[in-house]
Amino acid sequence: MEISSNLTLELFNQPFLLEKRIELLFAIERVGSISKAAKEVPMSYKSAWEAVDAMNNLSHTPILTKVTGGAGGGGTQLTAYGKNLLKSYTLLKEEQKKFLEHLRTLTDIDTGTFKTIGRIAMQISARNQIQGYIKKIEKGRVNAKIVVELGGGNSLVSIITHNAVEALNLQEDDEVTSFFKSNSVFIGVGNNLAISARNQLKGVIERIHLGEVNGEVVVNIGSSNNIVSIITKDAINNMELKEGMEVSAIIKASDVMIGR
Repeated sequence: MEISSNLTLELFNQPFLLEKRIELLFAIERVGSISKAAKEVPMSYKSAWEAVDAMNNLSHTPILTKVTGGAGGGGTQLTAYGKNLLKSYTLLKEEQKKFLEHLRTLTDIDTGTFKTIGRIAMQISARNQIQGYIKKIEKGRVNAKIVVELGGGNSLVSIITHNAVEALNLQEDDEVTSFFKSNSVFIGVGNNLAISARNQLKGVIERIHLGEVNGEVVVNIGSSNNIVSIITKDAINNMELKEGMEVSAIIKASDVMIGR
């Protein structure tokens, strides 16, 4: 048994791009005629016209335009906006296919095992969730080292099990999200810190919020990425942390989880 789903895009709560309409648009792009495209799909000429009319009425920019004269006696062609819609829909369809394949690997429909689907809908409590691309995967005897490129020259190292790599079907260049709790982030001051933690991300303190016992330190590491650290109020005072100060956000590789 397989998992399948159609992809529909809506505008103003109305169906805008459906798979049958996309097939029609691709056919029009090939043959330059609604009537000929309708025969290719196939659908009736009336249904094709109604589909074209519905898309053009919903869209803020025309998708199709009439062409008059010429050797072929005129016809219909896609506008630049229409061609871009086809490209965008194709990309979305590829991502949908990957998602459905991921669902298939997480479930065993034939035996009725759906428990692992709950992982997808789970809300993550970790304050730090940073997106990036897998730059390198190094497999050891038990665990694997995942290097995630964050942008701006920063990268984050995660140590996870081989089973996790296989379950997530991780590959180099995949887009992933790195998760880690704010109380797993330490703050360091100065250069060349003698610390065993793999991840030492330099940045600037953007905000400090002091509570009765602990404080929240937000460090901007560039590329629109912020890291939140929860440390004691005494530690903030002892290190004389101030907004605008250059610091390092320190995270153990074993504390970094990977999701996709």
